[in-house]
Amino acid sequence: MRIVLGARHSLIGNWVEEYYRSGLDTFRILGRQVIFANTPDSVKYVFVTRHDNYERKSPQMRRALELLLGDGLFISDGSTWQRRRPLVADIVGKKRLPEFAPSMEAVAIALVERWRSLPNGHEFDMVGEMAELTAEIISRAVFGRNLGAAAARQVIDGFTKYQSLIDSFNLGYFLGNDEGSPLRQTSARTKAIHQVHKVIEDVVNAHLEGGGDTGSMVDLLVKRNKRNPELGLDVTALRNEAATIFMAGHETTATTLTWIWYLLANSPWVEAALHDELQRVCGARPATLADLNQLDWCQAIVMEAMRLYPPVPLLPRQAKDADTIGDITVEKGALIMIAPWLLHRAEDLWDRPTYFMPERFLKGAKPEPYSYIPFSAGQRICPGMNFGLAEAVLCLAILAQNFKVRIRPDYKVSPVCRLTLRPDGGLPVTVIPR
Repeated sequence: MRIVLGARHSLIGNWVEEYYRSGLDTFRILGRQVIFANTPDSVKYVFVTRHDNYERKSPQMRRALELLLGDGLFISDGSTWQRRRPLVADIVGKKRLPEFAPSMEAVAIALVERWRSLPNGHEFDMVGEMAELTAEIISRAVFGRNLGAAAARQVIDGFTKYQSLIDSFNLGYFLGNDEGSPLRQTSARTKAIHQVHKVIEDVVNAHLEGGGDTGSMVDLLVKRNKRNPELGLDVTALRNEAATIFMAGHETTATTLTWIWYLLANSPWVEAALHDELQRVCGARPATLADLNQLDWCQAIVMEAMRLYPPVPLLPRQAKDADTIGDITVEKGALIMIAPWLLHRAEDLWDRPTYFMPERFLKGAKPEPYSYIPFSAGQRICPGMNFGLAEAVLCLAILAQNFKVRIRPDYKVSPVCRLTLRPDGGLPVTVIPR
């Protein structure tokens, strides 16, 4: 109960040292069965073996996001998810990286120029900077280059405001309603939702009328829907998928990059290895997608940062029917909590689990299957995984070629999670040109 009561501020806020081991446990909250499934075997069982029984996201997550994302892929299930998953996976998949990488590189280079214009010692919040960086990248990818700064800012602000207004604890679900209680509509939430929906619907309608940027993700969605009318994507459905891609692509990479700068600032030996690699591979020119396979330290730093600070530290599911996980009898409607935050720091699964050690991922080293799941696993693994990894590596490489980042001295950094994992109160930093 202590864990859940603390969830209104942070979903991970009350976990203590004894929880940081792999394990399988069950308890009740107001009559609702909750199961923590945090062993590699139980993760595989939930996400792969019995995916059919555990495909539904938790009522807390569905209700928190449905006003904004509707039936978007992130929170949909059943036939809707089955129809749309291949479509979205193709649009954001690895083979399209050459189309989207130039925008990643250009936006990161533009941020380099902006940082160079700052006065010496100027302090700013890295959370906001990385959010703007990744939002600009994903807005170009999703909506096209012609969206405009004002419209892009409207979408970014709407998403940020909405996340601050939602409550991840759904009392109705714990009181017995398997679907949970609908999120109460407020004027502030309505305004934030309208900000996002208005911009996206305008873009979708422009494409439906033959306008818009060719090659953007919205353009691809519209064209695929015209070729395959059985998909049944009307303006609202197209908006929901565009909003889902934007949210997932913007927020998760921004938080990953934020934590990377925090970790590097406290790990000068890793920072030195990173700089050596960038000099060896890229020299004085900016890193590009063509360098990706040679940027081993960059990739390992990104992966290790997502181990220590997984962008989505909880991956909750709801049991469709009664079942058994290990030696635990699962009730219909039970909440299954898979927690990368705990799994990635389990002392029985990782050597020195609280240490920042990117070398864990060098030279082809791989963790035990289902012990490392920053993008989930199984059929519902994030379809934008390759996009996000490439974006994080390129942004890290280009910015680290030009700057060192330093945290405000004596600033205490505490992770807080509502939907994603952010530093509580932001991350005040200065940058030092290299």
